[in-house]
Amino acid sequence: MQATQAFIETQGGPEVIDWREVTLGEPGPGQVLVRQTAVGLNYLDTYHRDGTYPVELPSGLGVEAAGEVVAVGPEVHGLRPGDRVATFGPQRDAYASARIVPAASLFKLPANIDDDTAAAALLKACTVEALVERCAKVEAGWPVLVHAAAGGVGLILVQWLKAVGATVIGTVSTEAKEQAARDAGADHVIRYKEEDVAAHVREITDGQGVPVTFDGIGMTTWDVSLKATARRGLIVSYGNAGGPVSGVNLGVLARHGSQFVTRPTLFDYYLDPGERAAGAARVFEMIADGTVAVTVGQRYGLQDAARAHADLEAGRTTGSTLLIP
Repeated sequence: MQATQAFIETQGGPEVIDWREVTLGEPGPGQVLVRQTAVGLNYLDTYHRDGTYPVELPSGLGVEAAGEVVAVGPEVHGLRPGDRVATFGPQRDAYASARIVPAASLFKLPANIDDDTAAAALLKACTVEALVERCAKVEAGWPVLVHAAAGGVGLILVQWLKAVGATVIGTVSTEAKEQAARDAGADHVIRYKEEDVAAHVREITDGQGVPVTFDGIGMTTWDVSLKATARRGLIVSYGNAGGPVSGVNLGVLARHGSQFVTRPTLFDYYLDPGERAAGAARVFEMIADGTVAVTVGQRYGLQDAARAHADLEAGRTTGSTLLIP
């Protein structure tokens, strides 16, 4: 089977993304050949591309995709040609029209979850499930701060938090993104370019701050997160869109009220098959019953990945982004 695949030979800007045509053989033991119908774009992909996360070169790109099983290798159970499947990695070769994937990394899609929704949401929604329910363990009635509330993860975070009964305070950059966050259910939306976020959060919470802050931005919002989070509160720093948090003096946490900080990654919460199955089942349930609506804000052709990366990094996207083979 012929396939178009992205690869990088050096790390840098979007221009380092290159393409090649390959011939895929038969899947080996424990492997599945998948024809991909939609590929999810994630900030994680830009970290692999630009060197924020070192990778062995040359490397593929992308971890999230959905498609149809074409063939299965020996020792594969529970999947057959024609099944619809999705994955969020950890293999970094999702930017492709077809590929051979370890069967253990695939989730069989239920009939009520279409391919575009799966590719747009699986990594992001599983991330949210892990952050809210396993990491921060948010409880009903808590006020919670969500940075970048109109992003792909942010919109799902807002909806998930509302479903568990939290009061959601979101930050956004533009009027359009403010509306998107409000449509997702945010109770308060702060435009961070125009307002003092920490002061506004303190005002909303009667001076207490929030018990949990979800910060997918990183260094540029670190100080705001410290100031907005309550005494003994938790900062969940899960992304680096504004640069990685570095050079942290742990005494800062004491000065802001004996705060806690964690830097979680999804794969530590989806480590074994039982965790993966339970998390994905919860995600599919939340999407299928309408609790979480997935917003696909933009679609690009597969080989327009460089332009999609540039738009994502410039803040020109809303919700999830798909690359279509």
